[in-house]
Amino acid sequence: MTTIAANSPSIESGLEIDAATARRWVESGEAVVIDVREPDERAAEWIDGSSANPLSRFDAKPLLAEKRKIVLHCRSGKRSLDALGRFTAAGGGNAFSLSGGIGAWKSAGGAVKVGKAPPISLMRQVQIVVGIAVLAGSALAHWVNPWFLLMPAFFGAGLAFAGFSGTCGLAAVLSLMPWNRYQGPSASCGV
Repeated sequence: MTTIAANSPSIESGLEIDAATARRWVESGEAVVIDVREPDERAAEWIDGSSANPLSRFDAKPLLAEKRKIVLHCRSGKRSLDALGRFTAAGGGNAFSLSGGIGAWKSAGGAVKVGKAPPISLMRQVQIVVGIAVLAGSALAHWVNPWFLLMPAFFGAGLAFAGFSGTCGLAAVLSLMPWNRYQGPSASCGV
């Protein structure tokens, strides 16, 4: 992927852009910012004026009608590239991934809002559930019935799928739980 700097003469959709360029676009009204991080991450800190469209349940449809440039961002830039690929595959255009994510945005002087994150991050919750399920399944297989080995196998397959696809079904389910609902920035894509 090529990163576009603020002084680039021609800008093509489907590339990474630097934070200074993104900030200039947003401040001039040329672009909207879409946060593809999970709700627990967004609850702690978000780009002022951004909308949420978490990668675990990314929906390109509301973005397809947007006439302005779309700047997708995450923590570091990897998930926003994944979202950019999904958006492009859905027929979207005029979208860019923010190189360096929210950290680069802050370094470029972009405005952020700070909220209160849940006590345990969504990824830690996933690790806890998977760890307990693997431990319980292994213990039950040892002391009760070998068929309980299907439980750790199921969660192992889920982790492998999440790693290969960038989509974690368990994280999507856990994000819907009452303890993960928060009062903070927009929880859905409201472009």
